[in-house]
Amino acid sequence: MAEDRRSQRPARDGARPDSRGGPSARRGAKPESRGGKPESRGGKPDARGGKPDSRGGPRRDGGRSGPDRRQREDWKRPREEQVPRTTDQAEYDGPPLPEEVTGQELDRAVINQLKGMPEKLAARVARHLAAAGMLIDEDPETAYRHTLAARARASRIAIVREAVGEAAYAAGHYAEALSELRAAKRMNGATAYLPMMADCHRALGHPEQSLKLAKSPSVANFAPEAKAEMTLVEAGARRDMGQLDAALRTLELAPLASKSRSSWVVRLRYAYADTLEAAGRESDALAWFHRTNAIDSDQLTDAADRAELLEKRMA
Repeated sequence: MAEDRRSQRPARDGARPDSRGGPSARRGAKPESRGGKPESRGGKPDARGGKPDSRGGPRRDGGRSGPDRRQREDWKRPREEQVPRTTDQAEYDGPPLPEEVTGQELDRAVINQLKGMPEKLAARVARHLAAAGMLIDEDPETAYRHTLAARARASRIAIVREAVGEAAYAAGHYAEALSELRAAKRMNGATAYLPMMADCHRALGHPEQSLKLAKSPSVANFAPEAKAEMTLVEAGARRDMGQLDAALRTLELAPLASKSRSSWVVRLRYAYADTLEAAGRESDALAWFHRTNAIDSDQLTDAADRAELLEKRMA
């Protein structure tokens, strides 16, 4: 089942539901507050619970100490005395940011969504999102950790939650991906996430939930590429449920004979050939593996090898 799901999963390259510049963030990590005591000079705590400074006035930081502040203080200590980072602190810090990543690599539409934040905070979030976008294909787990760092600073921004969902999906954290994509959808009402959400349900062993999403009214208005992604997931869910005939009917309604050589056509044809073989229709499967290979100039699939194996078996 896992092999089948990988072969029919929405593509992570050009087939992502959103193409605005890579992943996007999470829980706002509010710094702790510590109530201070009045000093002997008679200073009083301010309304925020801050400790007076040496002049009797309130502390300028309001008594708050966020993860960055705690880390700076920890760095002053000898290495052997430094306290290990907690899980929340490590998530907030995120992986090291490459010096060459500035955040300006993001699409303008993404940068615009961060403009309501303080400048330095927005810049840090943008850098984590840009780093995630650069790494999502070659190192999805690190990309995912970058998006968690962005989410810790900007959890109420849809593009950030979208990025966490996409990176979690790429890294195989399907429950987290589903949760984050749902959050993004609640924030911006976008339906482009539906194919990825449906595939998350498949990965979590809930193919019936995938079918429900596949029947969403908005799917009818999808662009051909996005519609193909949902078809692949729907057919895969039918196979997960042992419904090979239904899976074939689902794929036969797709534009298998399209003259386009786009990756989504390649993947539709491959899924159809694979399902034909699973259904015992080897001659038909062989023909469709050849038709897949004929347009698969980028060798996205192993259609040629599959055709060769079938020919040997049928000889």
